[in-house]
Amino acid sequence: MRKIEIDYEHYSSLGDLPAVDRELVAAAKDARATAYAPSTGFRVGAAARLASGRIVASSNQESVVGPVGICAESGLLYNLQANYADDPVEALAIASLPDAAECYPCGMCRQVLADTEQRQAGRAIRVIMTSRDSATVVRSALDLLPFAFRM
Repeated sequence: MRKIEIDYEHYSSLGDLPAVDRELVAAAKDARATAYAPSTGFRVGAAARLASGRIVASSNQESVVGPVGICAESGLLYNLQANYADDPVEALAIASLPDAAECYPCGMCRQVLADTEQRQAGRAIRVIMTSRDSATVVRSALDLLPFAFRM
């Protein structure tokens, strides 16, 4: 029998996050304003900090013919691969409205995060999942999906 353990950090106040993470969370929260969520009303913003220091953000986009749509995280990561493939993702923050509970990536987005780490030669992506007041942080996308598909 084997056991999987996941190390994570929990911050009961967003103010306790390191300054670079607070900046990224603010960008993710701002990105919620561009979300289009007519079916669910669940607005999600995601922001990534690249190795160059650049911050790029995105939001979820639904279609009125649900369940068609794209999550903020996967849309952002696909955009980064297409436009900034030579600038690895170091961290990604996720924020939602409503924001009473922390926003965690869905299964598809967890796989896209794992794929992105693999394309970056295994360079880990710090994932910051937030609520209105708190955050949970993992040091790698693989902490969220330990049995990720591998090619």
